[in-house]
Amino acid sequence: MTSIPFWDSDGVTLHCGDATDVLSAMPDSSVHCVVTSPPYYGLRDYGTGRWVGGARDCEHSKVRHAAAETDDPALQHRRCERCGALREDRQHGLEATPQDYINRLRDVFAQLHRVLVPDGTVWLNLGDSYSAQPPGRTRDPMANSTLHGAAAATTLRDSVRAAAVDRTRALPPKNLLGMPWRTAFALQADGWILRNAIIWHKPNAMPESVQDRLSNRYETIFLLTRQRKYYFDLDAIREPLARPEAIGQHIVIGGNNKGRHAGIDATARRRGHTATGRYGANRTAMPRWRGDSLAPTGRQHDARHPSGKNPGDVWSMSTRPLREAHFAAFPIDIPLRCIAAGCPPQGVVLDPFSGAATTGMAARRLGREYVGIDLNPEYHRIGIRRLRLDSGSNGDARAAA
Repeated sequence: MTSIPFWDSDGVTLHCGDATDVLSAMPDSSVHCVVTSPPYYGLRDYGTGRWVGGARDCEHSKVRHAAAETDDPALQHRRCERCGALREDRQHGLEATPQDYINRLRDVFAQLHRVLVPDGTVWLNLGDSYSAQPPGRTRDPMANSTLHGAAAATTLRDSVRAAAVDRTRALPPKNLLGMPWRTAFALQADGWILRNAIIWHKPNAMPESVQDRLSNRYETIFLLTRQRKYYFDLDAIREPLARPEAIGQHIVIGGNNKGRHAGIDATARRRGHTATGRYGANRTAMPRWRGDSLAPTGRQHDARHPSGKNPGDVWSMSTRPLREAHFAAFPIDIPLRCIAAGCPPQGVVLDPFSGAATTGMAARRLGREYVGIDLNPEYHRIGIRRLRLDSGSNGDARAAA
């Protein structure tokens, strides 16, 4: 059954619902690039559940996972130990065990494998969590937040308590669960090709109050593909050279020979010697004897590129504050780089966990269409405001409600 969009205008389509369900209704090979950051395991409650039965005046502050009473694997159940109310929820991140969390993501990625074009790319951002009991009322949950202000802090604190996930079921307390790599290995086993494990270093990461380990300063971004040959535009994300004018002249940038032509005198240069060998960038190297110039590619030995250098797999990008009711929006710099490299011009970008539509903002800035999926309609409304879409004219009426 085709999903009715929450919003469909101006190159932006937003769907409200469970990611697996919405993806199952999308056509094959309809997306060129996926950039997403699913909810991390056991850390947030995004307010999509509902309580059934019990006492209306109960705060449901003491809950536990309950046995499933339905055949729907996506529907999570937790029961209030005070009044007996049952909480039904389909959001990701509140599963009873790490393996349950991974299995649900595998279901999402099974659908992504179908809707992604064969040469498409997937960029998956995942953070880790520790084996721990649900936090109490004195814990400071702001360490992993991009929210500002007392009101936001209160909202997040309530969310962390409401998540109430006992993360000590799989490992003894204080263990780092390794959720990013557990997920990556599971997706590898499902047939995905893992091309990169990128470290997102956060220079302005919030300090943590822990005394017996180091503070966390990074998250992981995985680049996954369906096949060995895929779209990838490295030139679009190269980092500019500090002295691009020095390339053609082979000028040394630093050291004792700074400013010189790599120590090659005028006579040697006239005879064809350069800082990178005895042949230029536009000449094919024809070795005169074994090992001449060590040129297996027959091209100039020069890692420098006129468009800049490869940015590598450690990205230092500061988090950015989001003054909206969303707990974990990554900075727009991440999807901007992922889309520029992994999505062809005029392509379609998908985020199955759209949230505040940061991926959508990057897609629109780069001239790509955007498809976002989220379980909570309030986050779509935040996204519409951030995307500066006119909710009073062309979009779906539900977005303006």
